[in-house]
Amino acid sequence: MMMDPIRNSAKAVIIQDGHVLAVRNRDHEGDWYLLPGGGQEPGEPLHEALRRECREEIGAEVRIGALKMIREYIGRNHEFAEEDCAMHQVEFMFECSIDRSYAPQNGHLPDEWQTGVDWLPLSELEQFRLYPKVLRTLLREGVAGAPLAYLGDVN
Repeated sequence: MMMDPIRNSAKAVIIQDGHVLAVRNRDHEGDWYLLPGGGQEPGEPLHEALRRECREEIGAEVRIGALKMIREYIGRNHEFAEEDCAMHQVEFMFECSIDRSYAPQNGHLPDEWQTGVDWLPLSELEQFRLYPKVLRTLLREGVAGAPLAYLGDVN
């Protein structure tokens, strides 16, 4: 099986008042969530990719802080292998902030499966289909003071 070229993705970890901002999506099993952000275009620095993706998906300007986590996603190894078997993505997750007045909303160019944007309570993340799943534990434990972590190929 041929693999697609490796794709870089920049993600925003936005935590405010005990909640994390997540993009809501829907499939045949119901709602599921991802951190805001997405694919880097050729010639585009990661920070610019993250700013652009956040404008498109959540309709907000983000202030980008420290790189906190790096995750690889090799699609054939995970539950979405049927759809993503050729995908290999490296995700760079940055600690970010937005204006306190931000009200969750889709941006001007949401992803095709995106249905909304929500603040998810950190204390209740186990109740949500948040991907990668490891974020449910990592975000609850707090990434603000944690050193940079390479998570590997996790789901």
